[in-house]
Amino acid sequence: MTDRRGVVAKRAEDLVPGVPYVRGWDRARRSAGKLTDQLVLLGLDSDFPGLMADVNVDGDGLVQLGTVAPEAAELLAKLITAGLPIELLGGTAGKPPAARRDTPAA
Repeated sequence: MTDRRGVVAKRAEDLVPGVPYVRGWDRARRSAGKLTDQLVLLGLDSDFPGLMADVNVDGDGLVQLGTVAPEAAELLAKLITAGLPIELLGGTAGKPPAARRDTPAA
């Protein structure tokens, strides 16, 4: 069974002509690299040794986190949760959130 985008489709093991596997894999490789960079900054890269780019049968890129310890998964969830309020307010990590458009200027 796949979701609406097919991202949980089977991994591509037998390639089919006409499916853009390289494009999907390259996008996944770039995303996996960005995630790895952040994990290195946090000292967590060794907690995700199976992090890698992959592609499914439809050519959609996948980023596999691999098998991780429950503590690593919990910490990643906490980091994501901590960053959500900043993201929702339009800010970025390390910078104060930008003023919302519906907030009157001071």
